[in-house]
Amino acid sequence: MANLELYELEGCPYCAKVTSKLDELDMEYESHMVPRSHDERTEVEEVSGQTGVPVLVDPENGVEGMPESDDIVEYLEEEYGS
Repeated sequence: MANLELYELEGCPYCAKVTSKLDELDMEYESHMVPRSHDERTEVEEVSGQTGVPVLVDPENGVEGMPESDDIVEYLEEEYGS
């Protein structure tokens, strides 16, 4: 089973797009809710080099901090889709 981590913000439509895909693929993941203020998002910035969310981490495949919901959804489909 994949060891995925997702940095997300409650109410974020881009994050919801990614969580929907994860649910569709029936994948477990660890959620990290980030603060609303970009200034306080040090954890996600350390992972991805930027403060936007969502950010996906998939250490088993060498993904250390993938930003952009469309890219994440495409990656999930390619890597874990049937």
